Amino acid sequence: MFQDFKLVDDRPVAIQVKEYVKRLIIKGALQADQKLPSTRELSGLLKVSRNTVIAAYEGLEDDGYTYAIPGKGSYVATMVTRLAEDNGDSVGSSAWQIDWKARMNEYAGSAVELDMMKQGIRAQKGTISFTSIAPDEQLFDLGDVKRAFMDRMAIEGQVLLNYGYAKGYKPLIDYLMRYMENKGVDISGKDMLITSGFTEGFDIVLSALRPYGRRGAAICENPTHHTAIKNLKLQGFEITGIPMERDGIDVEQLEKELQKQTNHFDLAYLTPSYHNPTGIVMSAAKRSAVVKLMMRYQIPVIEDGFNEELRYSGAHIAPIIATAGQGNGVIYIGSFSKVLFPGLRVGWVLADRALINNLESIKRARTIHTSTIDQSILYQYLLNGNFDKYVKKARTEYKRKYELTKACCEAYLPETQLSGDGGLHLFLTFPSKIDTHELLEACTAQGVIFTPGDRFFIQEGEGTNTLRLGFSRVTDENIVQGIQIIGEQVRDLLKGQR
Repeated sequence: MFQDFKLVDDRPVAIQVKEYVKRLIIKGALQADQKLPSTRELSGLLKVSRNTVIAAYEGLEDDGYTYAIPGKGSYVATMVTRLAEDNGDSVGSSAWQIDWKARMNEYAGSAVELDMMKQGIRAQKGTISFTSIAPDEQLFDLGDVKRAFMDRMAIEGQVLLNYGYAKGYKPLIDYLMRYMENKGVDISGKDMLITSGFTEGFDIVLSALRPYGRRGAAICENPTHHTAIKNLKLQGFEITGIPMERDGIDVEQLEKELQKQTNHFDLAYLTPSYHNPTGIVMSAAKRSAVVKLMMRYQIPVIEDGFNEELRYSGAHIAPIIATAGQGNGVIYIGSFSKVLFPGLRVGWVLADRALINNLESIKRARTIHTSTIDQSILYQYLLNGNFDKYVKKARTEYKRKYELTKACCEAYLPETQLSGDGGLHLFLTFPSKIDTHELLEACTAQGVIFTPGDRFFIQEGEGTNTLRLGFSRVTDENIVQGIQIIGEQVRDLLKGQR
């Protein structure tokens, strides 16, 4: 005994000794009321200092694993390791087995079926992966983030470590309200809820707008963000998709659908800027037309402020919520996750004050509040003036990668149609006879993967000739090599179909 103890470098030695002895007790190698070696003896056996063993024994006693008898030493406490025997029948852990799959409800089952991460391809080492549209962590300015953390902790660290408010960290709310006002939003009559990223905000809003007694009905662009499709379906909404044109949603088709199904839709979900997956920016004229249509039919709009900061060319276009003026029919959900530190799970919902009042109570019931430390670090980082500097650097780098990716697609994939005005990805549409799942299989064998586009369409069987190409975390060399490989596999597939 005590011969298999091994130290690791990254943890305090006393904690390692404590946990080692604890494991021996739990496994039964040390029995109840058995005397432990003296501190001097164990320090020699484990080759650690005696003070380390003393600290470990104190920790074991604090945790209830040992007890001390003054003048005699430390002893193993009695542990309850199994359920008591009843009428001679041993009731152990192996007797209590539940079939959890059979217990899962429709919501849980659907969550697994719609989980794109579980259904996706796991990239092998060395694979060129175009699947991610997360920011490139090499651009993160760690020094400024550390400084923001230390600044805020020095000001109110003890407060930040306690419970926060369901609505959010007030300094951050005030900052983001000004930030949205600078985007042209009329904030009179509006309020804000801080959430753990876009997805939680979207889910909370859907749970508040979901009708009782029937399935909900939503209208959105087609294709659209897979996470939005997933959450709409999980919340019981039937989805009607409206095709995209080069400058955004097909407004004529949208109007026809609204006329055909008057008073049918409970909400619309739209991503007007750097739309996921197409990358299209909705024109100012179409934003105005959409607002007028939704106002006429009294349909609330959930606006996804996806990637608005990653504009590479052209003039800034105000979000739909700004176009709506003093109207309260738009619910704006924003985050910096695709631009700035997705590890800080912070997003926000900007909407009518009465709606935010209800969403705040839903948030409190679910998660109490978003991490106050995360909110405060983001606030201090923004307050210190780092955001504009970082976005300028990120925009320059992503624009360069965007132009390289676009040029490679034009050179090596001439048979495709490209869309994407900025952001972190391009959307490719191939001739109808190309199945991008078949293409993915061929490319995977050559060490390249991407996201098939049908995952972003509303109905099964749509978009089977499309794919999304994320370039944000791919090196220049791999962008060129990867797109060359995709092009070669496309040509092979087309040859095979002749």
